[in-house]
Amino acid sequence: MTRALRAAVAAATGLALAFGPGLGGAVADPAIATEQFTFDRSLHLDGVQNARDVGGYRSTDGRIVRLGLVYRTGQLSNAGPADLAELSSRNVRFVDDLRTVYERMLAPDRMPGGASAHWNDVIGHAPPEIVATSLTGGTTMYTAFITAPGANEAFGSVLRDIIDTKGGAVLYHCTAGKDRTGWVTAVLLTLLGVDRGTVTQDYLLSNQFRNANPDDPINGVQSQWLDAAFDQARQLYGGFDAYVRDGLHLSEADIAALKAKMLV
Repeated sequence: MTRALRAAVAAATGLALAFGPGLGGAVADPAIATEQFTFDRSLHLDGVQNARDVGGYRSTDGRIVRLGLVYRTGQLSNAGPADLAELSSRNVRFVDDLRTVYERMLAPDRMPGGASAHWNDVIGHAPPEIVATSLTGGTTMYTAFITAPGANEAFGSVLRDIIDTKGGAVLYHCTAGKDRTGWVTAVLLTLLGVDRGTVTQDYLLSNQFRNANPDDPINGVQSQWLDAAFDQARQLYGGFDAYVRDGLHLSEADIAALKAKMLV
């Protein structure tokens, strides 16, 4: 593929990724009939989609993931003054952007006061054919989260920011806050000992926060997509723990520090 064609495909992909999903405020977290889903985890931001706290879940050893340390959202390009003030009041210190350079150019983030931006491009270095298929979600995109050049480094960097941030919170996001953001959240919660069923339920909350039908591949998510990423990690690395160690390059000390910080 020529450089010009590659650039054209990537640019078109960036346009669709940046503007494809419908914009609008996040809706309140619906009541779900389990202990871990009955409280309101929404950040109630008007101009930022799918904005919620990652904490509040119970691990298999009975501890609880701390609230107020990690937030997941969609892009911050439409964040209004009240949204930015809310994020500042929540002491957001790092904003980790998982988007491609084209998405960032077309819809630059608006940053809350006191926060620093970190760019961790997940799929921008994948072959353009793979990036193009990611426009409709699906298993191809999720397996690329494991195999795409630079993806491991991007996801690992987010987790290290969570470990290293002192006296504040980390917010990470992609465009819609559902796919790239959904995978890093699934990895984080799994590392913290949250069971797979709960991890999947949290992932599927994107459908409700975005008022999306799961059969809508652009706006919604499907559990089999998440399964595809876990399956790819197992196939390529031999298991989730090996993926974390050899793919994301997190040491046992890193994981211990993450648990010490995030679990109570």
